[in-house]
Amino acid sequence: MLRTIYTPPCLSLAFLLVSPARAEEPAAPASLEQQLQSVLEDNRKLKGRLDSLEDEVRRARDDAAAARSAASQTAASSPAVSAGPLAEASSGGARLQLLDISVDALSSVGFSSVEDESLGLLQAGGHDPARRGFNLTNLELSLLGAVDPYLDGEIHLIYFLDSEGESSFELEEAFVTSRMLPFGLEEQGLQLEFGQMFTEFGRINPQHPHAWDWQDQPIVLSRFFGADGMRGVGTRVGWLLPVPWFSELHAGVQNAQGETMQSFLSSDEAFEERPVGGRPFASGGTRSTSDLVYLLRWVNGFELGESWAGQLGLSGLVGPNATGDDGKSWVYGADWVLKWVPASSDRGWPFLRIEAEIARRHYRADSFFGCIEDPCPAPVAFQRETFTDWGSFLQLLWGFRRGWSLGLRGEYATGNDDVYEANSAFATRSEDPFRGNRVRVSPLLVFQPSEFTRLRLQYNLDEADFLSGDDTAHSFWLGLEFLIGSHPAHRF
Repeated sequence: MLRTIYTPPCLSLAFLLVSPARAEEPAAPASLEQQLQSVLEDNRKLKGRLDSLEDEVRRARDDAAAARSAASQTAASSPAVSAGPLAEASSGGARLQLLDISVDALSSVGFSSVEDESLGLLQAGGHDPARRGFNLTNLELSLLGAVDPYLDGEIHLIYFLDSEGESSFELEEAFVTSRMLPFGLEEQGLQLEFGQMFTEFGRINPQHPHAWDWQDQPIVLSRFFGADGMRGVGTRVGWLLPVPWFSELHAGVQNAQGETMQSFLSSDEAFEERPVGGRPFASGGTRSTSDLVYLLRWVNGFELGESWAGQLGLSGLVGPNATGDDGKSWVYGADWVLKWVPASSDRGWPFLRIEAEIARRHYRADSFFGCIEDPCPAPVAFQRETFTDWGSFLQLLWGFRRGWSLGLRGEYATGNDDVYEANSAFATRSEDPFRGNRVRVSPLLVFQPSEFTRLRLQYNLDEADFLSGDDTAHSFWLGLEFLIGSHPAHRF
């Protein structure tokens, strides 16, 4: 007999609500497993995308490193190529193209604790701020163009006010660089230059003043190469060596005469202003190939990871000097630079650049017997002597944020203590401003709002034996630079 069981309505409703959930409970683990598999699959896809992106970034960094290496190989001698020529002309089948024209002006205002006469000896570079008040240290007009399919040409004309406020005009450089050589020589890494050009010694000497980080020329270069740096008419060949890294060899020959050849045959006027060892000018001029200056320079570049790069150079010069037929000079040096720029930067900032240079000169002064004044009261005699001088500088520039940089440079220069002849221009080496002991420390603050404008605030603490009284000088310089037009890329 069947018995009817009464179920209250509330329990019936609860049963209906609970029953479907119990019926679906066995399917829950399967759904969870599917969800887990889906998450794992998404992770695998995401990892694949990340690996692909890492490969792209790695390739981009490799391409950038290759581009930097190629730029360091070509920027030293090749003009920048603009989107199109500024001017163009044809003659006899040849096409002359003016690719770039620029005007770069350097000026400064400042004050020193020493008088202008002594300040001009401390600031011995021809484009240094060398007098109290305002200075126009360099105004450069640069023309760069393609002469024909075989040659590129550069001309650099400058104007400045010297330490006495007199106007000076100069042809700084005018030379051609090969862009195509016969017999496939350019494919062997060879390149030729010919004309009036800076000598490829060290890092700073071949640079124009607007390429300097500091506002004045290093002391050792002013002593060895004169106020305007070493440059002259001649030729140079560069050979990019067939090795896995950037390695370039330079060999050149130039005239030894002129005001920009201070350590060699120089000129009567330049040597009278800056006599080496106090000796008189006794140059016999250029009579054979032995009276030319010969150069050899070897440069090597290297990468140190993704953000660091460096360069090491060795240089040597040999040629006759202005003290007589048997006078001869040897100048040799070493230089290096280390640069850091992160893979991700804001138009080149932040950055760190550390560079140094050391140079040594052996100056064999010939014996001399004759008159050094006109009229001649009595002949004078000088013994053969070798003057040895050396100097160095170390500078650090840190670009800590976009447009702003801080720098510090230290310099030292000295020479051997040979006894000066009684008739020489100076009694002792300590009185000789071009061979006496020198120390200079120069902090620097740079603000560069654009690639066409630069402001530099520099302080020089100088110690020099030749200064009368206190042998310390304090100088402050605020420099303004502006560029109109475009300019070729600077060296590495």
